[in-house]
Amino acid sequence: MTVTDEKDLQQLKNRLIELADKAYSRNIYTYTPFLGLAEQQAYYAVEREVAYAGVRMEGGAPLCERKIIRFGDPGYEEEFPIARVEILSKTPKFAENLTHRDFLGAVMNLGIERDVVGDFFVREKGALLFCHENIADYIVENLDRVKHTNVICKRAEGEIALENVSPERISVTVASPRADGVISKVYNLSREESRELFNNGRVFINGIQTQNLSCQLKEEDAVTVRGYGKFIFYGQTGTSRKGKDRVEVGVFGKL
Repeated sequence: MTVTDEKDLQQLKNRLIELADKAYSRNIYTYTPFLGLAEQQAYYAVEREVAYAGVRMEGGAPLCERKIIRFGDPGYEEEFPIARVEILSKTPKFAENLTHRDFLGAVMNLGIERDVVGDFFVREKGALLFCHENIADYIVENLDRVKHTNVICKRAEGEIALENVSPERISVTVASPRADGVISKVYNLSREESRELFNNGRVFINGIQTQNLSCQLKEEDAVTVRGYGKFIFYGQTGTSRKGKDRVEVGVFGKL
């Protein structure tokens, strides 16, 4: 369900409408694959049209951006088909400093489609992966190397703390809480570079793509800038000597 142009977007909209209709008419749950932020925009475009079926989105944890959409309200609860897999270095002492891209590449090299893979959270000497239940055992059994590091995989059970993805709280000074200005300060970009991110569809606020440069950020807004990372806007904390707003954000980096 990758969206690369308007044709793909329309096809995905039609598919979502079909899933909603199937869930409602048969009184069952239906599920999409994992959808990235760009694909999720197809849902927001038809949100009112499919609301009658009952809708819920889930990625496996609050910080997850790739999500499965579930349609249906049949009167019973059913778990989302999302599994968690821990990827751990066999010899942590000699493990490389692996990145999100390294883990994603290793999983994709197993011949797995991207839409059955959710988010990765890189941890010390390993990572936590959210994926579709149907593919979890295959990953556990076959993923044994990430770059030059030998790894072991196991299903994660119980509560898993994402301790290393807590945001780094920083303070920046801006003329106003406009999205383009805050993004410019957080990622040390020129205002023109910040505007280009909006124009190229790389800015998402609370999961919704926006090209509104002058959007005023509100407390607890989650801002994702593809290629740069994600931050939570905590709001104004004071005023500088020059009368500018001092605001605080929590920066997650490239999740």
